[in-house]
Amino acid sequence: MKKIVLAVLVSIVFLAPCYAQTTYKVEVLQAGNIVAFDDLYDAMVKELDNNGLSRGKTLQINRTVIDADAEAGLWEKVKILFRIKNSAGEIIDKRPDLVVTVGTPATKHSKDKIIKAGIPLVFTSVAIPELVGCASKTQAGPGFTGITIYMDPTDVLRIAMLGLPNVKKIGIIHSDDDNAVAYTEESKAKAAQLGLQMISRQVKMSESPTAAAKELIDEGIGAFFVPIDSYYGIRDFGPTKEILDISFEYNVPAISSITGNIRGALLYIAPDFRVIGKLTGDHVTKILKDKVKPENLPVARDENLNVIVDLESSKKLGIDLPIQILQVAKSIEDVIH
Repeated sequence: MKKIVLAVLVSIVFLAPCYAQTTYKVEVLQAGNIVAFDDLYDAMVKELDNNGLSRGKTLQINRTVIDADAEAGLWEKVKILFRIKNSAGEIIDKRPDLVVTVGTPATKHSKDKIIKAGIPLVFTSVAIPELVGCASKTQAGPGFTGITIYMDPTDVLRIAMLGLPNVKKIGIIHSDDDNAVAYTEESKAKAAQLGLQMISRQVKMSESPTAAAKELIDEGIGAFFVPIDSYYGIRDFGPTKEILDISFEYNVPAISSITGNIRGALLYIAPDFRVIGKLTGDHVTKILKDKVKPENLPVARDENLNVIVDLESSKKLGIDLPIQILQVAKSIEDVIH
C-alpha cells in the first residue's frame, strides 16, 4: 500500500509542471502621454484577456510612459531620446517575453536594442512603418512586426472632395514630426493626382499655428487638413483648438486626422485607436501563444476608414454633407470622452 501511495505522489510531482499555467511577461514602452494611447492600451489589454492572457493570471504587463514635453528644445529632445534608450535597457534587464512599443519615437529609438537582445517586439500607433525600419507598409523585419495607423491620403482626400466638392486648394500645417513631414509630402503628391492643390507650412512644436493658418487663408485655401502629427495632441490639444477657432472665424472648414476630447472639425477621418489596440493584442497573442515569429506576421492596419462628422460644425459653417458620408459616418457625440 505504501508503495502505491509513493508511486502516486511521485507521479503528481513529475506531472504537475505539465498542467502549470504559463505566465507571460509583457513590457510596454510608450513615448507621449495622450488620450488616444490610453484608449489603445485599454483595448489591447481587453483583447489579450479575450484571448486567455489575463492580468494577474496568465499575464504580467508593465507600462512605461515617457512624457515628451511639447515645449522641449533640442537639448530636451536629446534627453527624451536618452530616456527612451535607458528605458529600453531597463526593460531588457527584466527579460520579458515580448515588448510593445507605442508610437514612432519609442519604436525608432529602442527597437534595434530590444531585438538584438532576442526579445520579440510589436510596435503600434506608427504612422509610417518605413520610418521605424520596416521593409514596407506591410512587411516589418526579423524579430519585429506591428500595427500602423497609416491612412492612404488618396482615400482621405476623396472623402474630403465628396464633402467639399467646390474646394480645390487645401492648407496643411505640420511640425518637424517625422510622420507628419513624410505624410504631408505624400499627401501633396496624391492631391495633385486628384486635381487638388495642397500647400503647407511647417511650424515649431512650441509655436502657435495661428500665423501660418492666416497665411494659408490669404493664399486662398478652401479647407484645412490636420495631419497625423504629435504637434496637434500636445498642450491639451491646444494647436488643434486654435486651428478650429480660425476655421469658424474665417468660415474655412477643417478636416482632421486627430481625435480627442475636442470638437469643431467638419469631418474627422482618423484612426480608431480602440481598433488599433485590438489589432495589437491580436499580434501579441499570436506571438506568445501560437509561437508565430514576428517577421511572419504582416504589419496590420485598420482597413476601414473611421469617418466622424460634427453636425453642429456643419450647421455653423453652412455646409450640408452628402448622404453618402452621413450613412457611413459616426457622430462626434458618440466618440468624445
